[in-house]
Amino acid sequence: VTSLDEVTTRVRADNPSPMTLTGTNTYVISAPGADTAVVVDPGPALPAHREAIEGVVADRAVRVAAVVITHHHADHAEAVGWATTWRAPALAFDPDRIPGTEPLTDEQVVAAAGVEVVVHHQPGHTSDHVCLRVSRTGVVLTGDHVLGEGTTVIAWPDGDLGAYLTSLRALRELEPTALYPGHGDVIGDPAGHIDALLAHRAQRSEQIVDALAAGGGTVQEIVAHVYPDLRADLRPAAGRSVRAHLADLERQGRVVPRGEGWHGG
Repeated sequence: VTSLDEVTTRVRADNPSPMTLTGTNTYVISAPGADTAVVVDPGPALPAHREAIEGVVADRAVRVAAVVITHHHADHAEAVGWATTWRAPALAFDPDRIPGTEPLTDEQVVAAAGVEVVVHHQPGHTSDHVCLRVSRTGVVLTGDHVLGEGTTVIAWPDGDLGAYLTSLRALRELEPTALYPGHGDVIGDPAGHIDALLAHRAQRSEQIVDALAAGGGTVQEIVAHVYPDLRADLRPAAGRSVRAHLADLERQGRVVPRGEGWHGG
C-alpha cells in the first residue's frame, strides 16, 4: 500500500508474473475531507488484496462510491463482484464483457470522492480500454495502455495497433502530470515515456518488415527473428503483438497476407 499523492493510494495485488510485472495496481481515490472513495481496477479476487483495499477505505473513514474498471482482462476486473458488497456501482466501457457493470462513455465525468475522474476511451491494448484523468492532480491512470516498464501487448484481434498509436498521441495531448499504470511504478515523465513508446512501435514495424525480407513469413518465424531470446511462455503474447503490427502494415499497403504467411507489399 503506497500513498502517491493527496488523493490517490496504490494497493498492489500479490499476483506478480512476466505479464503483470510486480502485480496489478488497484487505486483508491479520495480527496481530503471526502466521505467517499472511488476504486479503480479492483484486480484479481485475492482475499488478502481485498483486505488491503478495505483497510485503506477504513483508514480514510470513507465508503466506496464507485468501482471503475479500465478493461475486461481478469487481472484488472476479476474482483468486480466486490462492488456489490461495497454497495457501489461498478462501471466499465463495455458492460457485456464485464458482467455486473454499468456503462461508461468517452469523456464521462465520474464525480465522487471530492474529485472529478474523466473517462477517456483509449483503445489499442483492448477495444474496451479506458484511461482516467484525475482533474485535481492532472494524473492519468493508464491501466494497461501504458505500463510502468516495458511495452503492453496489443491483444490482436481485439487489440489494434493503429488505434493504440492514436490513443497514445491522445494521451500525450492530455498533458498528464504523471502516469499511474496498471502494472509497475509511477511514470514521472509522461511525454518522454509516450514518445519512447511511439518510437519503439515504429521501430518494431520496421523490424517486422526486415524479418519478412529475410525470409520469415509466418507469425512464428517473425517472432523468432524479432525476439530471438524471448522466453517460450511469452511467445504467444509476442505473436499477438506481431499480428497487430502486420494488420497495421497491411492497412498501409506495406505487407500482404499469402496463405499462412506474409510477404512485403
